[in-house]
Amino acid sequence: MRIRNQSIKDSITGYLFISPQILIFLIFLVYPIIEGIRLSLYRINYQTEKFVGLDNYVTLFTDPVFFKALINTVVFVVFIVILTVGFSLFVAAAVFDKNAKYVSFIRASYYIPVMVSMVVMSMVWSFLLNPANGLISYFSQEMGFGTVNLLGKTTTVMPVIIFVTFVTNVGQAIILYIAAMLGVSKDLFEAAEVDGASRWHVITKILIPSVQSTTIYITIINIIAVLKIFVVIQLLTGGGPNNASVTLMYYLYNNAFKYNQLGVASAVGVIMFIITMLLSVPQLRSLIKEK
Repeated sequence: MRIRNQSIKDSITGYLFISPQILIFLIFLVYPIIEGIRLSLYRINYQTEKFVGLDNYVTLFTDPVFFKALINTVVFVVFIVILTVGFSLFVAAAVFDKNAKYVSFIRASYYIPVMVSMVVMSMVWSFLLNPANGLISYFSQEMGFGTVNLLGKTTTVMPVIIFVTFVTNVGQAIILYIAAMLGVSKDLFEAAEVDGASRWHVITKILIPSVQSTTIYITIINIIAVLKIFVVIQLLTGGGPNNASVTLMYYLYNNAFKYNQLGVASAVGVIMFIITMLLSVPQLRSLIKEK
């Protein structure tokens, strides 16, 4: 009986220690999700709310701009994840076991864009890509190719936005991969060297499987980051041309703050939450299963 009382006392003490974090989690994460789901069922005009059921969702699924935003977001997620994981693995595998100063230089060079505000990076790229007086257009004219307006064409705007986002955030993934690879047991590499394994086999058979949990983590954070992408779209294209670069987050912003359709915006938020869960939960389950 005394052991049981002590166990209960220890449990209560533990819960008291984590109660502030639980409270913050409930207030700033759980409550907004519940409130967002509730608001998605209402038509909101300034101070009044009218229950409309699933009408806001019907409005979304009859709006071609929403489907355009959905497709753009899916394309965004797929390409950013593939480019980030592939390029980061390549760079990290190439330099992780080289001279320490050399690796430090690589880390710094790729991580500098991560340290700079996305607003600043977007403004820099906006200047570079400006068709009137940007550097890219200037050099193109000097070489006789004429003015280049990559952000003004529906066929090139999304690749450019994907590239800008990729080069701005890829440094974090490289650092994570290098750290994970440095933690791989040296016994594995020594055994591979004794067996005469090539560097390609070391990378594919030892390194990549050993950093699988890091790959899953990078995939999840990139999915979440891309779903929340807003600053790059706002500063570079404003969703144009002809909604060619609009994403779900930008579509949500327009409905909430430009068109005063808070119910519709909340419905978009709920759909984004569902998409995040569908894409992230399988990754998390495989990560937990691996551990």
